[in-house]
Amino acid sequence: MAETASRPNIVLMVLAGTFTALVVIVFARLAYGILLPPMRADLGLDYQAAGGLGTVTALGYLGFVLVGGAAASRWGARRTVVFGLIAVTAGFAGLSAAASYPVIVFLMALLGFGTAFSFAPMVSLLATWFPERRGLVIGCMTGGIGAGMLLTGLLVPWLYSVFGDHGWRVAWGVFAAAAIAAAGLVLAFVQDPPVSAPDSGQRPPSADKWRIYGNPRVLTVAAVYGIIGLTYIVQAVFMVSFMVESGYTEATAGTFMAMMGLLSVAAGPLWGLVSDRWGRGNALTAAMALVTVAMALPLASQTLPAFFLHFLIMGCSVNGMFALTQASTTDQVAPRYIPIAFSFATLFFAGGQFVGPALAGWLIETTGDFRSAFAFTSAGLVVGVYLTLRIRRFPAGFAVEADAGAHGAGAGSPQGAECQARE
Repeated sequence: MAETASRPNIVLMVLAGTFTALVVIVFARLAYGILLPPMRADLGLDYQAAGGLGTVTALGYLGFVLVGGAAASRWGARRTVVFGLIAVTAGFAGLSAAASYPVIVFLMALLGFGTAFSFAPMVSLLATWFPERRGLVIGCMTGGIGAGMLLTGLLVPWLYSVFGDHGWRVAWGVFAAAAIAAAGLVLAFVQDPPVSAPDSGQRPPSADKWRIYGNPRVLTVAAVYGIIGLTYIVQAVFMVSFMVESGYTEATAGTFMAMMGLLSVAAGPLWGLVSDRWGRGNALTAAMALVTVAMALPLASQTLPAFFLHFLIMGCSVNGMFALTQASTTDQVAPRYIPIAFSFATLFFAGGQFVGPALAGWLIETTGDFRSAFAFTSAGLVVGVYLTLRIRRFPAGFAVEADAGAHGAGAGSPQGAECQARE
């Protein structure tokens, strides 16, 4: 196709996006859950303080996610992603050596800050360049999350065995090296989409932001993304500790997490491909229902089979839930508004991640029972399933069209490709 001639190589773009997701989502956010038991013991933290560290990272994300979207519009998404990865690298390197709790709080916040400048702009780039395969390319990017969970589940226990009580510090150092490598991939293979000429007469996308923020369809998808942020971060931070407190070893929990990660590598692309053909809402409802079942299993029983089934079902479905919600957000608006809409939805996601760890930590400390935290997350997911049923009934077409006075994108641009695909 002629309109694909000017596009960057899809494989290399997706590779850079996948590695970025691995660094800023898995290493900067989710790996904290498996690092928590030895880190908490070494630093002498209770569960509420440990949950507070996860909340601080979410606060850094929450406070700067809209700023990250604005920076991508001003500087270009490629530069913004690299800037975020550099910030994350500094946070990882600091955590490998820090011993003071206030310093660790700052460094955990820096991880959230860097993620705000990296993840949403990278998703927006993939969605804009490859609109007709949006579910697949975003699903492939979330496959990096699964690969990272697999790597973390294998690497961190091995580092414990080699470096003992300081294995968690070495892990943060390894993550810093990975973040530098991710920045190199983005610089080498990622391109910004073409921009309109200054005299084209187009209003800047930011001029229409309130049309996007107030749209019911955008708000519904954003609410689902917020529920995912709130519930999944609790699972990532506390499920390993739940298993350990239930009498199982960290090695067993790490093996289950590795299994979940291995399954997630393929789950994201597969769910994305299914959604491109079956419909985004249908696939999203199915994926979120499976995650709800998985989250409820440890409530019913704390046996090893129950934990095994939890990680098995999560591995098969959670990356699909992530990828399809992200793709659904970009589906609601014209291509020029994707960075604004996705940053807005990510604000809800970051808000959920901000509230989740602190609230779950408080519930665990207050009740002395991990089940209280996971009962809370299961209830939230039930609400999420109800909202996905509304997404299934969304009409075809954009909820927010491009401004009527704006000039259309050319056929050689990814925006033009999407217009042709919809006709």
